[in-house]
Amino acid sequence: MWSRQRGRLKPLCCGVEELRCRRREREAALRKARREQQLVSKRLLRDETLEEAEEGCVATIFGEAEIQQFLRLAQRGTEEKERERALVSLRRGLQHPETQQTFIRLEGSIRTLVGLLTSNQALLQLEAARCLHELSHSEQSAVVEACLPATSYLLTYLSGHSSDFISPHLTVLEALGYALSQLLQAKEAPEKIIPSVLGSTLPQHMLQLLQPGPKLNLGVAVEFAWCLHYIICSQVNNALLITQGALSTLGLLLLDLAGAVQRTEDAGLELLACPVLRCLSNLLTEAAAEAVGGQLQLRDERVVAALFILLQFLLQKQPSLLPEGLWLLNNLTANSPSFCTSLLSLDLIEPLLHLLSVSNVVSVLVLTVLCNVAEKGPAYCQRLWPGPLLSSLLDMLAFSDTEVVGQSLELLQLLFLYQPGAAQAFLQQSGLQALQRHEEVAQLQDRVHALQQTALHG
Repeated sequence: MWSRQRGRLKPLCCGVEELRCRRREREAALRKARREQQLVSKRLLRDETLEEAEEGCVATIFGEAEIQQFLRLAQRGTEEKERERALVSLRRGLQHPETQQTFIRLEGSIRTLVGLLTSNQALLQLEAARCLHELSHSEQSAVVEACLPATSYLLTYLSGHSSDFISPHLTVLEALGYALSQLLQAKEAPEKIIPSVLGSTLPQHMLQLLQPGPKLNLGVAVEFAWCLHYIICSQVNNALLITQGALSTLGLLLLDLAGAVQRTEDAGLELLACPVLRCLSNLLTEAAAEAVGGQLQLRDERVVAALFILLQFLLQKQPSLLPEGLWLLNNLTANSPSFCTSLLSLDLIEPLLHLLSVSNVVSVLVLTVLCNVAEKGPAYCQRLWPGPLLSSLLDMLAFSDTEVVGQSLELLQLLFLYQPGAAQAFLQQSGLQALQRHEEVAQLQDRVHALQQTALHG
């Protein structure tokens, strides 16, 4: 975690410690809000081919008698096909909230589904997993709470696989991973679920599933990456995950993803990139990450280059995910001169500046990363200064968004402190006029005044 040492307030211009402190306090608040938002992002995993086959089928509301009949047939039907059909019908019904409510009121209904997961028939396992995952996706808190007792059985089932944790029925594993990811978002999860998960062998199995290589299955990896993300967001014991090699595994997967997006036109890789970026970004904010930072076991330049390949991929494929990559870049560069050096030596400042036009959120994050570089001192500012940086900052001062303008002001203040000639160039390009439009904005007044004084008097 970043240190929170407060710099002394100066009467007119801001010192570098004050700028750093102010930005980090603001980012801490943003990160907390982000983490809380990320804890509620329920997704529904459904087989597209299955959806097409069932097109036109409307979710039916079933009563107690019908549900009990389906469960009896699923357990004791005379033929496997009959048992499978009963579970398929039940799964369709469980897409309806009223059927979900009826189902959870029936004693032993959840236990029956869990029991079917342990059968030796793959199709029955799959349909039982799909039923459980329909329930876990419910927006009704009572339904989700009814699924909580199934967690210990899920842990036993998922942890009981062979050492390489590769089930012959990957679709079952994917559906179970999805169901677990939903349960990990429940408000009771930090107290009732996540400690049990962390106390089991499941985290090591999850990390094995995320190891790059021929055994990596995209669908399964996506679901367990989300599981890992929700565990990390809970902050129950991230130090344990770090000591188990989470940073190293995720770092290697980041490199592998960067290579894959260069080789593959469209394989849904952004679905895996999102939770992987979030996991890495959130883990790097932990104090334990600083002590074992070497566990990345990667040269800084490889990580930064891979991240920029993914940023370019997301820009084309899914621009809404760009902030995820930029948060990671922010957390990498915040306390690391070597990562900042990599950014400069790979000539990545200009590609970073090109992202300023994407959105206000992206602009703030790009400017924050540049502030991380600039605050490392005169040598870094000297390498930042040539090129389009000043014109880009003047463009940012034309914005009305206070976050974008405020971050631009902080970057300019750092440049004025460390780079001789930056203030003079700013004045020559009508910088004071650009500042004047923000003089009456309450959130910006102090910083505008401080920057004006620094530009004019040093």
